[in-house]
Amino acid sequence: MGASSLEAMEEDLNCVAVGLLKRRVRQKRGVREIIKTKIQRNLSCTGPKIKSTLTGFFPVVKWLPKYKVKEYIWGDVMSGLIIGIILIPQAIAYCLLAGLEPIYGLYTSFFSNIIYFFMGTSRHVSVGIFSLMSLMVGQVVDREVFLAGFDLNEDSTKNAFGFNDTGETNITAVNLKIMSLNMECGKECYAISIATALTFLAGVYQVLMAFLRLGFVSVYLSSPMLDGFATGASCTILTVQAKYLLGLKIPRHQGYGTVVVTWINIFKNIHKTNFCDLITSAICIIVLLAGKEIQDRYKKILKIPLPTELVVVAVATIVSHFADLNGQFSSSISGAIPTGFIPPKMPSIELMPRIAWDAIPLAVISFAFTVSLSEMFAKKHGYTVRPNQEMIAIGFCNIIPSFFHSFTTSAALAKTMVKDSAGCQTQVSSIVSALVVLLVLLFFAPFFYALQKCVLACIIIVSLRGALRKFRDVPKQWRQSKIEAIVWLVTMSSTALISVELGLVIGVIFSMICVVVQTQNPKVSLLGQIEQTNDYEDMEEYDNLSPVPNVKIFRFQAPLFYANKDFFLKSLYKATKLEPFLELTRRRKLEKKARAKGQKKTDGVDQTNGDVGICLISKDVGFHTIILDCSCISMIDTTAVSTFKTVSKDYKEVGVNVILACCNTTVIDSLRKGSFFGADDINMDRLLFYTIHSAVCFATSMTQPVNDSSV
Repeated sequence: MGASSLEAMEEDLNCVAVGLLKRRVRQKRGVREIIKTKIQRNLSCTGPKIKSTLTGFFPVVKWLPKYKVKEYIWGDVMSGLIIGIILIPQAIAYCLLAGLEPIYGLYTSFFSNIIYFFMGTSRHVSVGIFSLMSLMVGQVVDREVFLAGFDLNEDSTKNAFGFNDTGETNITAVNLKIMSLNMECGKECYAISIATALTFLAGVYQVLMAFLRLGFVSVYLSSPMLDGFATGASCTILTVQAKYLLGLKIPRHQGYGTVVVTWINIFKNIHKTNFCDLITSAICIIVLLAGKEIQDRYKKILKIPLPTELVVVAVATIVSHFADLNGQFSSSISGAIPTGFIPPKMPSIELMPRIAWDAIPLAVISFAFTVSLSEMFAKKHGYTVRPNQEMIAIGFCNIIPSFFHSFTTSAALAKTMVKDSAGCQTQVSSIVSALVVLLVLLFFAPFFYALQKCVLACIIIVSLRGALRKFRDVPKQWRQSKIEAIVWLVTMSSTALISVELGLVIGVIFSMICVVVQTQNPKVSLLGQIEQTNDYEDMEEYDNLSPVPNVKIFRFQAPLFYANKDFFLKSLYKATKLEPFLELTRRRKLEKKARAKGQKKTDGVDQTNGDVGICLISKDVGFHTIILDCSCISMIDTTAVSTFKTVSKDYKEVGVNVILACCNTTVIDSLRKGSFFGADDINMDRLLFYTIHSAVCFATSMTQPVNDSSV
């Protein structure tokens, strides 16, 4: 047998190989049977099931007994101490964003670290107070405090224990009546009530999302959208803190356009600048930035991060105390920070209906940052995390602390990176950090009485440098992907110029619209055969491709559904240079002219010329088959099935076959349900092929359309 005959046999085998593929018959279960099976699996109560549930809910039970003390303890202790030292000034500072007293930031940092130790699956994530969460909480708190009738210009002297700064009982309280809520409470008491109710609801939402397996929501929070949201929120944070740098007493703007309105108010009141605060702010920012730059430049030499924030806070507090900056220059100070813990209290149920919607973006952003950071560092260090358990963990990091006067928490990138660089191995470091915060809560909190608020604002603003540096990446991002750059710009602008909550909504909707637009206008191409192979590729993108004689191979690179079916048709007509309806119209006009011409001649001698004229009308369009490459079509809907039927029917009328290649099983099932292959799939073997080459072999072996109905 010659080589040529072997090649021909091999090609024939390749062409008919599709006939050997048979779909497995899968037995469908009824809805009742599925529900029954899930109930039995989830509600069964056996020893192994209880053990598995408990260890899944509290991952610490699994990894702590295997803890390698000699190998892990040094890194965990050092990273825990460093994070604890960083947490103290940040916990006090971020309370300015949340509109709360400094003590509540310390509570939040303490409880969240302990709870995540028991329930988290990430070894490296640092969970606690986070600037973005503090800002979002602060906007809700300020709005509700304003609606309650409190004057936001006033510096409240009533602290969490009901004492003023001199230690005497403040017997005056504001009687509030908000809807059905009747309570006697001061401004600060009401503010923390709002914050804890908001935090409790956010935690409940997160736990419900975990149990309902709604973690897919984070899929719609794309990386450019999250970066833009964080940068826009950073602009808002910077604006909100600017008044503290200048020592201006300007209430936080309520409503949209916080950035614009606040800067207008700052420039209107610029003549009231407190020069003591301004000078202090300038010195602190210079020192903090210098410390950050030294840390970044010599991070390979410096084994541990420089505690610049703590040094600045300590020195500024000492100077403020001995120079009496508050008394001499009216500089705003933190005030009394009590030691110990306030007795736990149930979050106010009466307030929850007012803030139920506000808790949703808090819950989504909190778990999105936590899960993404957990997965990022797990991938870096070669272990796995359970996203669903992470959602439960962060949910309980909000629910339980809300009973202890804490507000919403999340994983924070900056502290997590510091923790990782300091040699963290496990969440034992979180316990060490919690112990450092506990020491401050029990003993050292009163020493921060004279700390100026402008120093805290400096710490917050300098911590934003990473997010604000994203502006430098815009040109690079534009070169890499214009759509992602536009998503970043739209999200950042709407977050900064409108509001944080609306910015999040606009960012999500706009990024989804971009995805839809991309699927509505996907890339289409005609394919040619790679020389001396059975493979086919885009003739616009590659050289040395040969078009298949009398065959057009068309590829559509997107799911096909109702929104892009018109684009599919237009692209197909343009690529093949043949629109069936126009071709039929052209042929009818030619036939009509031929008949008219023949009719004139029948009045003369020859009565056969008219028929001859009609037969001489050319019906050749240059090809007889179109192969639709469906390898990039992941799904189709009923509109797409109807479109395939219409295309097949219309092209048959002009003498062109339409066959499909490389369809996945989902597409095949949709075509079957839509009766594309006819009754009992009678035309399936002639309309569907599993490779482009088998479709080409079939097409080149025939010259007439399937179920010929041509003119």
